[in-house]
Amino acid sequence: MAQTLIPRRMLFHFAAPCRRVKRLWTARGGAKLDESHRLPTLAELEGQTPTAEIRCGWNTSGLVFWVYVQRKQQPPWCREEQPEISDGLHVWLDTRDVHNVHRATRFCHRFALLPGGSGKKHDQPTAVWLPINRARQDPRQVDDDALKVLASRHGDGYELSAMIPAEALTGFDPSEHPRVGFQYAVIDRELGEQTFAAGRPLPYAEDPSL
Repeated sequence: MAQTLIPRRMLFHFAAPCRRVKRLWTARGGAKLDESHRLPTLAELEGQTPTAEIRCGWNTSGLVFWVYVQRKQQPPWCREEQPEISDGLHVWLDTRDVHNVHRATRFCHRFALLPGGSGKKHDQPTAVWLPINRARQDPRQVDDDALKVLASRHGDGYELSAMIPAEALTGFDPSEHPRVGFQYAVIDRELGEQTFAAGRPLPYAEDPSL
């Protein structure tokens, strides 16, 4: 009989703090998040070596993320017309933090936050909302211009910061619902995929319970 391997991150429930910030975003500097905003990387539980550092913060105006990717030898592959498979930070959020449904509700969101993809040379950062497959209902629509993203390249990777405003998050109410369901995937054609909770082959991109 074949042995079934269960991802170790599926064996327990865990939560991580998203610390409050006084100022969410600046036009030039983006998100200013220090070491205290760093998220733990649990990929080591499956023997994976993280290639990205992720930080997050919040206030009543929305959420901000910062990612630093290293150990790359090739530029990230990003296309504005193919954001769902582009290199970058992909984020899933459930503003109601429901763990017992397997199809997305209107409180579930997916965003692609990319270090490139726009412009004639595909080198301008891109931030877009994406629909979730098999969703029962989509959240309210928001113009992609409401999402903010800045990115810069360095010798062996890139740095990216992004803001998702409260108006882009259906049901975002930290006073009434202080916990959110959360998953990220740093997708990279060269380095592979790094996720917060359990990754593939589990269908985390469409199943809020994951």
